[in-house]
Amino acid sequence: MSRSLALFVIGLTFGGGIGFAIAAASGAQFEGHDHNDPAHHGATADHSMMDHSAHAAHDIPIDVSPDAAPEVSITVMPDPMSGYNLHVMTSNFAFSPQNASRDHVAGEGHAHVYIDGQKLGRLYGDWLHIAALPKGEVEVSVSLNANDHSPLAVAGVPIAASQTVIVE
Repeated sequence: MSRSLALFVIGLTFGGGIGFAIAAASGAQFEGHDHNDPAHHGATADHSMMDHSAHAAHDIPIDVSPDAAPEVSITVMPDPMSGYNLHVMTSNFAFSPQNASRDHVAGEGHAHVYIDGQKLGRLYGDWLHIAALPKGEVEVSVSLNANDHSPLAVAGVPIAASQTVIVE
C-alpha cells in the first residue's frame, strides 16, 4: 500500500510540473479575467451584446397581495465564541431550498442577506452564523425572495428587514 501511495505522489508531482511547464510555454496567464469585459459576456462580431433578460428578471419584484404577504423580522446577536448569529423570523413564508432557481410558488422561497448593502449570500433557513462584520456601525438586512430569486414586494416595497449593529 505504501508503494502505491509513493507512486501516486511522484506521479502527481511530475504531472503537475509538466502541466505547469506546458501552460507557461503556451503563454497561459493565471490572473483571471475581467467580468466587465464585453467579450466575457459573449459580444458578437458587430459588438452587440447577448440577451441577458433572464438575469434582469431577478431584479423585477413580484408584488404579492397585502392579505397574503409574507413578513420578515431579524435579530442579530453576538455569538459567544466568535462572529454574530442572525435569526430570521418569517410568517406566511416557507424556506424551500429544494426549489431554488425554479418557478415562483406563492409563499415560498429563500432570503438574501446583505451586509452594508453588499450581498453576503442566500439563506435557506432561519439561522445564519456570520463569521465577522466590519468595525463600526453595520447594517445587516434580509430580503425575502421567490424561488426564481425575484424579490418579493407589497405595492412595490420590498419585503425586507434590517438591523444596525455596532461592531467594536
